[in-house]
Amino acid sequence: MRILKNLKKNSRKRKSDRVAAIILAAALLCVQGYQGSCAILRRTAYAAGQESIPAAKVQAAPDSGEQEAAGEQLQLYAQAAVLMDADSGRVLYGKKEDSILPMASTTKIMTCILALEYGNPEQVTEASAYAASMPKVKLYVRQGEKFRLKDLLYSLMLESHNDSAVVIAEAVGGSVEKFAVMMNQKARDIGCYDTYFITPNGLDATVNESGKVHSTTAADLAKIMAYCVTDSPQKDAFLEITRTLSYDFTDADGSRSFHCNNHNAFLGMMEEALSGKTGFTNNAGYCYVGAIESEGRTFTVALLACGWPNNRSYKWSDMKKLAAYGMEHYHYQDIYEEKTFADIPVRGGIAGERGTPWDQAVVGAAMEKGEESLSYLLCEEDRVEVKTRVETILDAPVAAGAKVGEVSYYLNGELIKSYDVLTEDAVEEQSFLWILDYIVKLVIFL
Repeated sequence: MRILKNLKKNSRKRKSDRVAAIILAAALLCVQGYQGSCAILRRTAYAAGQESIPAAKVQAAPDSGEQEAAGEQLQLYAQAAVLMDADSGRVLYGKKEDSILPMASTTKIMTCILALEYGNPEQVTEASAYAASMPKVKLYVRQGEKFRLKDLLYSLMLESHNDSAVVIAEAVGGSVEKFAVMMNQKARDIGCYDTYFITPNGLDATVNESGKVHSTTAADLAKIMAYCVTDSPQKDAFLEITRTLSYDFTDADGSRSFHCNNHNAFLGMMEEALSGKTGFTNNAGYCYVGAIESEGRTFTVALLACGWPNNRSYKWSDMKKLAAYGMEHYHYQDIYEEKTFADIPVRGGIAGERGTPWDQAVVGAAMEKGEESLSYLLCEEDRVEVKTRVETILDAPVAAGAKVGEVSYYLNGELIKSYDVLTEDAVEEQSFLWILDYIVKLVIFL
C-alpha cells in the first residue's frame, strides 16, 4: 500500500515538474519575445527617420547606354524654340529652350487666361488715362469709356491691342502692377521659374530697381500655352476666343462699334492648328506660341527671336517644321507593366490563426490599385526602364495597405511615374500576452 502511495506521489511530482518546466520555458520565451519587441521598436524608430526603404530589392532593365538624339537636327530661324508634349510638359525638341528672352505679345496668353479664371466676362470696366496712352497696336480706347470684359478679350487675342490689355489688367487685378504679381504667381504655379512679367501686353519693359526684364524662355512659354489649352478650368473659353476668325462689338453705351480680325495666320495653314498668339517688339523680334492637335496628341510650340523685319514669315516656317516633326516622330504607347511579388517574411509576426511562436509569418504585396495603363508620347529612340524596389523582410506589426516598396518608370533616365507597393493583409505582433496565452493553452490541452 505504501508503495502504491509512493508511485502516485512520484507521478504527481513528475507532472508538477513537467508543468513547471513548461511554464519556465514559456517565461523564457516571453522574455525573449519582449526583448525582440524592444529591438523591433528601436529598429522602427530608426527606420522612421530614413528617406529610403532599407533592405530593398531593386529590379531594373539592363542599361542600354546613353540616349541617342531623336531624329534629325532641324534648321530653324528662331534663336530659341521648343516643341512640347502638352499633356506631360516634356520637351520633345529644343533649341536654346532655356535662354531668357523677351516675348512680346505672346505675353497676352497669360493675360487672357487670368482674366478668364479670375474675372467676370460680363463685367463692365472703364478705361483709364494710362490705358488710353498705350502705343500701337491699339483699340484706341478713350479715357472713361466703358467696355464688357469679354469683348476686350477678343480685342486682346485677335488684334493684339495693347490698350485693351491694360484695361483688362486694371479690371481684374486693380492695377497693372497688381496684375503683374498675379501673372508671376500663375507662372510659378504652372512650373515656369524663368519667366518674369511686368506688363500685360508684352511691351518691352525693365524694373529699374532690380534690373529685371519682361522675359521668358521658349520652354516656359510652351508650358504656359499647354496650361491654357489642356489644364486650365477655362480652357474651352480660351480656345473659343483664340479660334474665332472675326468679332464685332460695341462699347458699353453702344456709341462706338469695333471689328476684330484674327491675325494668327497659322490657323489657316494646317488643319491640326488649335490655337496660337503672335508677337513683335524691336527687342523681341518676331515671336509665336501655338498649339496643334493630331490623333489625340497635343503639341505646343514656342518661338522666340524668330527674325526681324522683313522676315515676318520665318515663324510660320519654323512652326510648320516643328509641328510636322512632332506628328511624324511621336506617338502614344502604353508602357504600364503589371508586377507580382513574392510573400515578404514578417519577423516577430503571428503566422495566421493557428500559427505557433516558431512559425514564419509572411504577408502578400501588390501594386496599388487604380489606373492600369500609362500612355506616354514616345519616339523610336526613347528608352523606358521599370525599376522595382520592395522590402525583403518586415518587422511586426504590419498594417494592411502599408507601403513596402515602389515600382518606378523612367524615361531616358528621368522619373516619370511611381506606383506604391502595398501589403495585402495585416500581420499582428507576437506580444508577451499572446505568447503567454499560447503557452497556457498548450498546458491545458496536455
